[in-house]
Amino acid sequence: MMADVRQVHELTRIENLPRVTDSHIDPAADEDARQLLKEPLDAEIAVRVALINNRELRAILRGMGIARGHMIQEGLLPNPTLEGEILPERNTLLELRVDYDITSAILAPIRARAAKSDLEAARYRAASSVIDLGYRVRIAFYRLQAAEQRLAIAQQVLDGFAASRDAARAIFGAGNIALLDLVSEETTYEKARITVAQIELDVAIEREQVQRLLGVHGNDTNWRVKNELSTVPAQPTIPEDVETRALGSSLDLMATKHRLEGLARRAGITRVAGWLPDISVDVHSLHGNPDDTNGSITNRGWRFGRGLTVGIPLFDRKQGTVVALEAEFDALMENYYGMAVDLRSAVREARGRVTSSHARARQYQEIIVPSQRRLTEQTLLQYNAMQLGIFHVLQARRDQLDTQLAYVETLREYWSAVAALDALLAGRHVSTRTEASANGMRSKSESSRGH
Repeated sequence: MMADVRQVHELTRIENLPRVTDSHIDPAADEDARQLLKEPLDAEIAVRVALINNRELRAILRGMGIARGHMIQEGLLPNPTLEGEILPERNTLLELRVDYDITSAILAPIRARAAKSDLEAARYRAASSVIDLGYRVRIAFYRLQAAEQRLAIAQQVLDGFAASRDAARAIFGAGNIALLDLVSEETTYEKARITVAQIELDVAIEREQVQRLLGVHGNDTNWRVKNELSTVPAQPTIPEDVETRALGSSLDLMATKHRLEGLARRAGITRVAGWLPDISVDVHSLHGNPDDTNGSITNRGWRFGRGLTVGIPLFDRKQGTVVALEAEFDALMENYYGMAVDLRSAVREARGRVTSSHARARQYQEIIVPSQRRLTEQTLLQYNAMQLGIFHVLQARRDQLDTQLAYVETLREYWSAVAALDALLAGRHVSTRTEASANGMRSKSESSRGH
């Protein structure tokens, strides 16, 4: 088991893997994870906590012992069969017989080599699960950061709306604005309260998503997020040979390749075993002769014999099993080539997502957000100079809120796209369809509730 975990470490180049080499299973959180949770978390620390504390990953790593056990079992020599009979035929008091299956003993090491390919495939699948968990934690953590950032923005805007409402009430009491202006201020404030309440729920939901991935419960759930989403760099980092590198490092392709090798060996073994006769040898001994009244030691001593049993492969030569294994091999080979095609497509898609989200985030970061802020400031100045009405100010504030929320979403989308591309280069083909669907549903929900 330790060798299997060490192999996963070498495949993923990740040091912080769970200690699953012993048989003791503790329901409490890992002590190293608890120490990390005492400080505010960023995405990388969250990944470290999940890698050593996530129960699903721990189960997958322990599951490699199943393949190892099968390999050990396939390589074991068959047990001899001992048969004893009292008062048997052939005029003896006792007969002992030992049978041994020669054919199974010959095939045992060959079957073990085939099962070793299954163990290698299990190691690659476990390594792929490690990369996948890291990706899922990063995605969930970025979503939590974005939700908290959106909440902070919405609360700031809500405070501004509250101040504006209070001022409108005071001015209305002095008779300097119309009732329509006061009602507009109060309605906008109440809508903003609903928006804040919904985003608060989003934060709670996203936090629980991270909790489940971290595998924490009880007092360990009181961790804090360290910072906001980082701004995007000037240029995204995308290797030139990204497709080649992704294909070369794909853990899923390597796992399938080892499964193909195991099936090929198993089919070959079955084909050979079908033509081999079932050979077993036996050694038997006879003791005593009840009909002998002479009492001589010679007649009452042990007599030994030996025999050979050969099963002729006349009808059953494992034809059906061979056909099934060959069909399974062919089907898996088709899947193997299909996985390679899908992987190339996923790399191109991930590269496009990184490029597109980077360009949009930079546009928001460098141009749209600053321009919208200046627009709101200028609108407020015009309102104070009595050149514009209250509706222009309210609309400008709504537009500024929408712009800031959209900017946060593009940041989250960019860093999620980077995480997907990094996972591909690390050897795991991750699916971004669910993430994209969730984003679309969230965007529709936010746009429908208004600000």
